[in-house]
Amino acid sequence: MMTENKETNTIYDIKLPEEKELLQKLEKRNDTEALRMKRYLSMPDLSRTPSSPIYEIVHRILSQPDFKNFDIVKAPEIVPTNITFDLYNFAPEHPARSHSDTYFIDDTNILRPHTTVMWYYYLSQPEIKEKIARSEAVGFFSFGKVYRKDEIDRNHMNVFHQMDGGFLIPKNKKIIGIEDLQNVLADIAKAVFGPDIKYRFNKDTFPYTDPSLEMEVEIAGRWIEVLGCGIMTDTIIKNLGLDPNEWSNWAFGFGLERLAIISMDLPDIRLLWSEDERVIKQLKLGEKFIEVSKYPPIVRDISFIVPNTFVPNDYFDLVRENAPDLVEEVKLLDKYENAEKFGVEKISYAFRITYRSLDRTLISTEIDELHKKIEEATKKTFGAEIR
Repeated sequence: MMTENKETNTIYDIKLPEEKELLQKLEKRNDTEALRMKRYLSMPDLSRTPSSPIYEIVHRILSQPDFKNFDIVKAPEIVPTNITFDLYNFAPEHPARSHSDTYFIDDTNILRPHTTVMWYYYLSQPEIKEKIARSEAVGFFSFGKVYRKDEIDRNHMNVFHQMDGGFLIPKNKKIIGIEDLQNVLADIAKAVFGPDIKYRFNKDTFPYTDPSLEMEVEIAGRWIEVLGCGIMTDTIIKNLGLDPNEWSNWAFGFGLERLAIISMDLPDIRLLWSEDERVIKQLKLGEKFIEVSKYPPIVRDISFIVPNTFVPNDYFDLVRENAPDLVEEVKLLDKYENAEKFGVEKISYAFRITYRSLDRTLISTEIDELHKKIEEATKKTFGAEIR
């Protein structure tokens, strides 16, 4: 579906009957993985929540003069693996293809792990095919939630927001080079961090692009990597149905939380999801966040023996679900095998869980009870023997 927003962007809201059908099937399931995915899909999209700094970053970028007429693509949140991985030349052994890194709805469909999938869906639209046939340049953005199994710490969540951009122009009109990539990155950095931000470029390597650049910005005397950009490879351009000899392009992609955390010197990614008014009123880009209160942590360790098929990322999900919003970090302390002591094909893990609330002081007895719940869930879910 194509609509106009109140500015100058055309929005392509792509609704697929297959996605609707998969969501209906998911809704009927009550297994642990299904409940997990339904909860993540129901979380708000902060890139479309006006009170969020994630939304503000998107708005600032879209408002840049060079990007004002770019189209916006709302890509599906459930996508096939062949479009997500094969089309973008992910190696067969790439970890993103595994169940330990990605949320699988079924054998061939997953929760969207990146917004780069928008290239395929955008170029499949009839209006865009007509523009391409007329050799017209096109520019386009996609942003929203993405889903990846990940560790637990103050800078990572398994649901976060990404933004991708792309531009295609016939080579007989312009051939895009390194200077163009630098201009794209500079426009975005100035939009997010202000016109006086100091930045520099480094060569980099990304799965989709060659050549590629990364940008670093100077924040409080430190150089921090923030953005990546490059020229889509000929192979991927061919996979998308275009002739790389006729079309020049640039592409970028980055996590929006990273920019927000850097801009506000945010101590914990969970604050971006806070509903506490004391927190919300402080979430202003460019203004250092002053902690409402640094409530004390409570630390508990857990050790267990499990089959060697155990996947830590699955364990992080289990901890998140049993202690929602109360876990600051889960740190691996120890991992080793000893067939004589633990049995064949068994492995011992030890984790340190740091519990800390963003809005209240936790009580030891409360955490003892919660930690016991996690122990029981660990035994039940993974067939673990608590040590």
